[in-house]
Amino acid sequence: MPDRPDRVLVIVPAWNEEETLPAVIAEIRHALPGIAVLVVDDGSVDGTARVAEETGVLVAHLPINLGVGAAMRTGFRYASRNGYAVAVQIDADGQHNPEDVPALLALLDAGANIAIGARVAGEGAYTVRGPRRWAMKLLSAVISRIAHTRLTDTTSGFKACDARAIDLFAQTYPAEYLGDTVESLVVAARSRLLIREVGVHMRPRAGGAPSHNPLRSALFLGRAVMALALALTRPRPPRPAERRYEGLGA
Repeated sequence: MPDRPDRVLVIVPAWNEEETLPAVIAEIRHALPGIAVLVVDDGSVDGTARVAEETGVLVAHLPINLGVGAAMRTGFRYASRNGYAVAVQIDADGQHNPEDVPALLALLDAGANIAIGARVAGEGAYTVRGPRRWAMKLLSAVISRIAHTRLTDTTSGFKACDARAIDLFAQTYPAEYLGDTVESLVVAARSRLLIREVGVHMRPRAGGAPSHNPLRSALFLGRAVMALALALTRPRPPRPAERRYEGLGA
């Protein structure tokens, strides 16, 4: 746990996660007491917004489903405007373990601007095969070269960002397909932010249906290559104003 939990914001993008969200929020509060939680309801058509509000966390409402990228940009803007030193993304499906957050914060304390919870470098139920695995390997190889560091899981949504990354993403976080993972890391690397990763424990979804099947895996491969190409052709983003990060004592 950090010494200053009031400087950390957990952002939970949620789309139709009524079934899993209450347990995810309860687990976050148990593992990370005192840390603020912002649920961004991404135009859900079920009871996601209602169950989030019933837990007493902060809730932002998007009028229609805009995707994880737009939901996270909303969270980063809130974090930037309210002076949070760290923003942590935890998905609403129960796969991310809040007990791993201190390991991400330790990377920020060691000088990283972005800390990735790497699924394939850790433990747990996360396995990928076929086209999806090929795409992940290709993306990791290319982005590792751009970021000048070895990364194994550039499509992980389990991340912690320091103040510099928060302010950058509040302005530029991509909303397109895979923008919240692949393109955001390209944006960060081209802005000279330091990216590091640590292995985490990945769990099965706590509810709902997984999105992977052979057809979708093949589509993922093609879309991933297109997303990477688009990210590399965009102009370099402006560097945000410096906001000093003093560490949290995780």
